[in-house]
Amino acid sequence: MKRLVLILSAALLFAQGQASAQFPGMPRVNRDSLNALTNADHAQMLGQLGLTSVRPGRDAYTDDPNRAPNYDEMKANPWIYYPDPLVTFDGRKVKDAKMWRKVRRPELVKAFEDEVYGRVPENVPAIKWEVVKEEKIDMEGIPCIRRDLAGVADNSACPSIEVRIQAQVTWPEAAKGPVPVIMEFGFIMPAGMSFNFPGANNRPRAKSWQQQVVERGWAAAVIVTGSIQADGGHGLRQGIVGLTNKGDYRKPTDWGALRAWAWGASKLVDYFETTREFDATKVAIEGVSRNGKAALVTMAFDERFAAALVASAGEGGSSPWRRNCGESLGNLADAGEYHWMCGNFIKYGADPLTENDLPVDQHELIALCAPRPCFISSGTWDADKWQDLIGMFMATVKATPVYELLGEKGMDTDLYPGTNVGIIKGKLAFRQHDGGHESGPNWPYFLDFFDKYVVKK
Repeated sequence: MKRLVLILSAALLFAQGQASAQFPGMPRVNRDSLNALTNADHAQMLGQLGLTSVRPGRDAYTDDPNRAPNYDEMKANPWIYYPDPLVTFDGRKVKDAKMWRKVRRPELVKAFEDEVYGRVPENVPAIKWEVVKEEKIDMEGIPCIRRDLAGVADNSACPSIEVRIQAQVTWPEAAKGPVPVIMEFGFIMPAGMSFNFPGANNRPRAKSWQQQVVERGWAAAVIVTGSIQADGGHGLRQGIVGLTNKGDYRKPTDWGALRAWAWGASKLVDYFETTREFDATKVAIEGVSRNGKAALVTMAFDERFAAALVASAGEGGSSPWRRNCGESLGNLADAGEYHWMCGNFIKYGADPLTENDLPVDQHELIALCAPRPCFISSGTWDADKWQDLIGMFMATVKATPVYELLGEKGMDTDLYPGTNVGIIKGKLAFRQHDGGHESGPNWPYFLDFFDKYVVKK
């Protein structure tokens, strides 16, 4: 586990351009400059909303009881009434699949766009995919083909901003016909870089998720979120959001980073639709933590995705806003994380509005995945209490009526199953695994889930 943390930490440092001390030649970025850009952008959006500040979020390391996160279930549910995913905003009960498709689903999509994640602009530039490199590799004895891709955005309207989406896909050389694809929001190791730690070769090593995928004869794809849109408010006038806005500030309904990352994943599906090697009708999306949030957003908005593994996604992902456990809405409205969301979302973190004023909650985002297979994943209590693992389970349960309306089995219990007891009998699944803030231990279960409901359907 320590080795995994070190690897992920180094990967994040590289992605942020701050690993020059550890890896000579990598660019160093001035954090003070980034913070200044972030604070200026956040303040500009507050000004558009007529706000001067937001309520402070929770702080897991504070001694201030007013800022400390709550982990007491007796205090975790201040609002017991949640929006009903099967009741329209004008109070009508959704009676059948047709009404869900024609009325309720579109209005939920619009509400999430307008108030939470933002809209993808109509003038978003086109993407042209290029094959940067293709080579034959060996993955633990399996001959494979690895293709590096670049999705180049048309920047003719704003030549000063360039967007080049990084992606990589690996599949067995012996694969016959179009193969299913498991896509991860992740990180591509730079050529020539490796991580060697004392004694590492003497430890048992679990199979990577990519290895597990190619062993089943499928393709494993990675798309790099930071190449689509930076993970910070400092980058909102760059990346695909900045390019679309020609370097200007966002408007309150413009997309945030989560929606931008989801859009990038959709562009990669566009590429798969043009190839003979990959089956674009059988693509799953996976991500952990903030990437788990993005995976759920991707699955909810783009119905071409056949399945999702949403791991440790927490607030803004698979746990409800109307909970008081771990991270709070205030954290995501403040300068540290607001860039994930649209500007309008920030107003729910400022008086007089609260979480309870949001017209939607996250069980309804999960419901937008219906009737497709969606697997909600959590780590142990110590690892994922900040993400509110009980809340993630609750949201999954609350999405079940939509799956059932559409003729699919969802969760068959509202009793929390505990660690390593998965509820995986229907197309809506939940499993808490041993281990940390990761998806690793749940990969075999998800791949069986995907095989059952997508590959062999």
